[in-house]
Amino acid sequence: MGKPAKVFFGSLLFFGIAASSLGVYVYREFVQNPASGDDTPVIYEVRTGQSFQTIAQDLQARGIVRNAKFFNIYARLNGERSRVKVGEYEFKTSMRPSAVLSVLTSGKSIFRKFTVVEGLSIYEVAELYEKQGFGSAENFLKTVRDPQLILALLGPPNSEERIDSLEGYLFPETYQITKYTTTKELVTSMTQLFLKEYELVRQNFTTELTTWSRHRIVTLASLIEKETGASFEREKISSVFHNRLKKGMKLQTDPTIIYGKAQESGKIELNITRKDLLDPTAYNTYVISGMPPGPIANPGRASLQAVFQPEKSNFLYFVSKNDGTQVFSESYEQHNRAVQKYQVDPKGRENKSWRDLNRQSDR
Repeated sequence: MGKPAKVFFGSLLFFGIAASSLGVYVYREFVQNPASGDDTPVIYEVRTGQSFQTIAQDLQARGIVRNAKFFNIYARLNGERSRVKVGEYEFKTSMRPSAVLSVLTSGKSIFRKFTVVEGLSIYEVAELYEKQGFGSAENFLKTVRDPQLILALLGPPNSEERIDSLEGYLFPETYQITKYTTTKELVTSMTQLFLKEYELVRQNFTTELTTWSRHRIVTLASLIEKETGASFEREKISSVFHNRLKKGMKLQTDPTIIYGKAQESGKIELNITRKDLLDPTAYNTYVISGMPPGPIANPGRASLQAVFQPEKSNFLYFVSKNDGTQVFSESYEQHNRAVQKYQVDPKGRENKSWRDLNRQSDR
């Protein structure tokens, strides 16, 4: 019995040494070494229901790990297999397996930029959202019109106001979102940022607008935003609207006509006809008195500031010079002469189109 026992224990010792040698080999040749020496970026998405074995095989096929079986064993020994999270991740082929595992278990999907510039309406933001592949425009518009979300974010409106959408409250900014950011989460972030910026602006200005509601202020800011081509004229444009409101004059601003049409068609159409001027939409300031019932676009910080601090002037009119700037007038006679010169006379519009103008922000 002694000799077979020696053989048995000898065999155990042999296999033990072999297993240990294999472990050292795996550690040295796999764990310590990346799949490649370069930094080639690779995007890989872990989907719901995928097994770790499938993930490991995919990572090997994409050159992220050198050996799927070894990676599977390594993850099992580290207790990481069950901690892998669904997500869209960016790897580099120079990453060691430990770094690859850290990414897989982090749940931190790659971020993509979603930029909203000043003056876009909810229709334009929705179109941009869909074009960049984040979701459908229809769902975006449905979300910004959700009565429960509006109430949760903005609180109850004044008894005289009705807020049907978050138009005006989606702050223009570049947002970092992932493939898994929901429309509601994005809209919530945009609105919360707006409310923060609004409070900062409001607190920085002493104002006569003590009787104005936030919704009224945001509405006027949206009109200023849409009419401003050159940033240095923003406060002057604000003064025109303030002066007309004090005198009980109609605001007569073209962007409200465009927005009124969009409320019916579901999209922004820039052409305005004579019929449109007379169409009694709720937003047509050529027909209604005072301001429209809500914002017509999403204003930035500067337009909000312009509401609180308009330039002191007697101007009641302005008309485009077709170069991004305006001619301001105190009387209708002055205004009519400017219209004749810059809008009626073909020479005033020669080689110029307001649709092709870049916003002049550096003057």
